[in-house]
Amino acid sequence: MKVLLVGSGGREHALAWKLSKSKLLKHLYVAPGNGGTEPVAINVPIADNDIPGLIKFIRDKKMDFVVVGPEDPLAAGLVDAVEDLGIKAFGPRRSAAALEADKAFAKKIMHANAVPTADSRVFDRFADAKSYIASRETALVVKAAGLAKGKGVFVCDDPSDAILAAEKILNERIFGPAGERIVVEEKLIGQEASILAFVDGRTIYVMESSQDHKPIGDGDTGPNTGGMGAYSPAPVVTEKIMAQIDREVLVPIVDGMNRQGAVYQGVLYGGMMITAGGPKVLEFNVRFGDPEAQPILMRLQSDLLEVMLAVCEQRLDQITLRWDPRPAVCVVMASGGYPGSYAAGKEIHGIEQAEALEGVKVFHAGTRRQDNRLLTSGGRVLGVTALGASIAEAQQRAYQAVDCITWDGAYCRRDIAHKALPAAT
Repeated sequence: MKVLLVGSGGREHALAWKLSKSKLLKHLYVAPGNGGTEPVAINVPIADNDIPGLIKFIRDKKMDFVVVGPEDPLAAGLVDAVEDLGIKAFGPRRSAAALEADKAFAKKIMHANAVPTADSRVFDRFADAKSYIASRETALVVKAAGLAKGKGVFVCDDPSDAILAAEKILNERIFGPAGERIVVEEKLIGQEASILAFVDGRTIYVMESSQDHKPIGDGDTGPNTGGMGAYSPAPVVTEKIMAQIDREVLVPIVDGMNRQGAVYQGVLYGGMMITAGGPKVLEFNVRFGDPEAQPILMRLQSDLLEVMLAVCEQRLDQITLRWDPRPAVCVVMASGGYPGSYAAGKEIHGIEQAEALEGVKVFHAGTRRQDNRLLTSGGRVLGVTALGASIAEAQQRAYQAVDCITWDGAYCRRDIAHKALPAAT
């Protein structure tokens, strides 16, 4: 099969790496790709949000299958456009992608289907948001309703901080059109977990659990980022909790979307808070998480392309996913200054030494190749991922690999997966 993978991040490198191993694959293209996808695929210089350009390439090259990685082209209807050509595409159509693209819509459908989540209100005027927030006495979370690259969330322990956050989003428009509306909700207390599932519209197949680390600093301090690391599995997600999430979250939300005529196909990602009262939904994403994809795909032993085709052909019930029992830990190495301003074009050294370590794979996110040199080109640069006999061993191996890699201004958190260690529980 000739396959086009759309995207340029660490998630897409992990997907390309896994797809390249498929017995069904003939040629793999990535648009636009990055410095890491080049060795396993053919990079195509088309932006992931250039829908006309992508459709022309798909038509001209007679692609057999398209995999859409990021949320923006999903929300823009790329899957719809590809399927209109009579070509299979992995990912939800535009109507179903609204589950991530519009947090207000997601809250509405959660409430309509009794999915456990935080109490919330939606506002499009700052004055109304300010009046509501001023009446509250407990911690609040303020979210841009649209797509903000994982950065549109403010966790505010004091309502006065929530008012400032609402003003920044609604009046100062720091997230542009993504901040035309905001969701203000109660702050949930507990431990976060990421639950991803393949969904073909009828069948839901839950993957191994994982946990992401959003804040920039150790101990979950500082501003939120796109994700500074992840590990799989997440011990906080017991078999009992997983069954509860399947029964109370995934099944009702997929059924609810289907009843709305937005049949869900692709990856459904539930960002969960495991509270004392049970799991509650923080948000839904409509694609693989980044960096959660890296440790999950390191552990997946099944043919990913075969699974994706089964989703598109509504025969997921015929698939059995096989997993490496060993845990995996991914540490994101970022450019100094991220998630704020940062310098690009720094030369990266040491990846070969890192990957020479047992069970280590370095996934590229913000990299590019120029004149036989590998350079930084983004905020999150690499996802250094390792397997180990235990989470502690995987963590140790990942940081051993991190210490092999250098560039001017490189930064990473030093506590990824710490919550999963026995001493931390």
